[in-house]
Amino acid sequence: MSRLAVDIGGTFTDVVVETPTQRFSTKVLTNKAAPELGVLDGVRKALALAALHPSEIGLIVHGTTLATNAIIERKGAVTALVTTEGFRDTVEMAYEHRFAQYDLFIEKPKPLVPRPLRFTVPERLDVRGQVRLALDEPALLRLAGTLRARKVESIAIGFLHSYINPMHEQRAGAILAAELPDVRITLSSDVCPELREYERFTTACANAYVQPLMARYLGELREQLQVEGFSCPILLMTSGGGLTTLETAVRFPIRLVESGPAGGAILATVVAAELGLRRILSFDMGGTTAKICVIDDGKPMASRSFEVDRQYLFMKGSGFPVRIPVIEMVEIGAGGGSIAGVDAMKRVQVGPDSAGSDPGPACYARGGSEPTVTDGNLILGRIDPEHFAGGSIRLETERAETAIARQVAVPLGIDPLLAAFAISEMVEENMANAARVHAVERGTDLSGRAMIAFGGSAPLHAARLAEKLGIAEVIIPASAGVGSAVGFLRAPISFQVVRSRPSLLGSLDDAGLNTLFDAMEAEATQVVRLGAPGADIVITRSADMRYQGQGHEIAVQIDDARFDAESGTRLRTAFEDAYRTMFGRGIPGLEIEVTSWTLTATAPAVTAGPAMGVNTGAGHAQPAGQRRLFDPQHGAYRTVPVYRRAELGPQQTISGPAVIAEDETTTVVTTDFDARVDQTGAIRLLKRRVEVAREAA
Repeated sequence: MSRLAVDIGGTFTDVVVETPTQRFSTKVLTNKAAPELGVLDGVRKALALAALHPSEIGLIVHGTTLATNAIIERKGAVTALVTTEGFRDTVEMAYEHRFAQYDLFIEKPKPLVPRPLRFTVPERLDVRGQVRLALDEPALLRLAGTLRARKVESIAIGFLHSYINPMHEQRAGAILAAELPDVRITLSSDVCPELREYERFTTACANAYVQPLMARYLGELREQLQVEGFSCPILLMTSGGGLTTLETAVRFPIRLVESGPAGGAILATVVAAELGLRRILSFDMGGTTAKICVIDDGKPMASRSFEVDRQYLFMKGSGFPVRIPVIEMVEIGAGGGSIAGVDAMKRVQVGPDSAGSDPGPACYARGGSEPTVTDGNLILGRIDPEHFAGGSIRLETERAETAIARQVAVPLGIDPLLAAFAISEMVEENMANAARVHAVERGTDLSGRAMIAFGGSAPLHAARLAEKLGIAEVIIPASAGVGSAVGFLRAPISFQVVRSRPSLLGSLDDAGLNTLFDAMEAEATQVVRLGAPGADIVITRSADMRYQGQGHEIAVQIDDARFDAESGTRLRTAFEDAYRTMFGRGIPGLEIEVTSWTLTATAPAVTAGPAMGVNTGAGHAQPAGQRRLFDPQHGAYRTVPVYRRAELGPQQTISGPAVIAEDETTTVVTTDFDARVDQTGAIRLLKRRVEVAREAA
């Protein structure tokens, strides 16, 4: 069966077609005004390369940053929040602490729903879900008129303690849906049925904020693909690393927030398994953002909390929090389109603003005049202006030089070449700092890791970034320029359900928990079977646990298929082992409680793709040409060999500095690295012992 993957990024849309024996790919500029048109353009080109008709495609897998970008750029729907009387400002009060305690000028993330669009109605449930104050239905009917007058497009409903009893939210949703049939409605008890109202409300608001946009886009995409002749299922990549159905994605678009980066993390995991690597750093850099993820023992770190658009030195708390299943990573505004400039203190600044695909970097000659990372790479000789993106875009070096001279070189009193190098160094230092922060937050380090780099821009910067992080090995996998899309085709079909049901281990309700998990399993498997009918489904369970009175939990795997009288004892042992592993000791004498229960249903992923054909030559590779490349160690251009990746065979070695070119990206081999292609088709950059050689000299 042939399969197709589509990844919409902020600058490029990547399309990959895999047949049982071959892989074909293409990159096209993302159409910001009508993303589905860019998708169709890329799909047609990829199918033409593969000589396939749409009817021959058995599955389409899609990931997109549209939801993420809408939140970051504040370009979602006009959204209202309806909440319990007295809790109007919960989403603004947040955690009531400062993420940078001693900075008097920090700016906290602004809520997606401004105060004039936050409304309350009389109602109240207690912590056990019992009704203390009945829902005021006449107040809701009056509110419907106000929402209509404000031209609200989407509504988030979040009542206190609805995670334990959703009856008031469900009734309020039904009343407002009847009064406002054209308005999308999100219930916090559906999208995030967990305790802690701040995260639950912000997640519901984010879902409501992007739902009209995503529903419209996904509906139009499905219709357009049907017109093209596709009749296969369409699955969406989720931020948790699994696939889900289009219908589920329309209902819960917030689960797509990190779909593209999640595909990249899956690719890195598969590549690491193929090469026998246990500790890796995944580095994904595209046109708009860079994503960095720590992966140990074949498992990316998973979480149920994520912050969109961290802005203050990547610090926790400086982004917009949502509670969804997500692969943990740090994402920053550092891509090929990131705009560079000089601040009032004469410092070079790069990002987070991006030129995107329209107008794009200055060198695209599409109306852009701001200097970007891509403009700098062009001047440094890292990019071939005639063959960028497979030759689909011809770059103009003069425009890049003009933009960099005007906004960076002249203000600093340096020449454009040095200014281009400064831009490159700054964006690489930003990414290195983000990687260090990410590792520290997770209690690990970067020493001894290999870096797996992919995305259109990552191979250009990977070797230099590795030097900054002290990493001695870099892997550029086959099809690295469209790596996230390839990762989509390796993802399992899965769906996760979470329920908050606080329980003390000393008094577990075994029968009640079995009933709860039966309902959760039915909900999760129903979604998975839509995308994988007839597949064997694997069920995993876990519990968020803590010592009673603590403020945060740790996830503990549940091995029992059914709860019985001994389940509490086994859970206690598992929690204490996990707690000691994380914190070095347990706390004797304290009761242990579970705050939330999680169940994930998963259908197996396709872990093997078509074999990547590589040449069989040995020894030193033969260059296809030469190029002037800026060498940081010499502070000047050097004429270096250029190799075509498709012409390289296993065991052939390339000594840096050199350039390895392919249609979707370019790998820069710096002076301190050697490169070779292994049997999987991956380029492996290995750092030489240059320090020893220099000392001897």
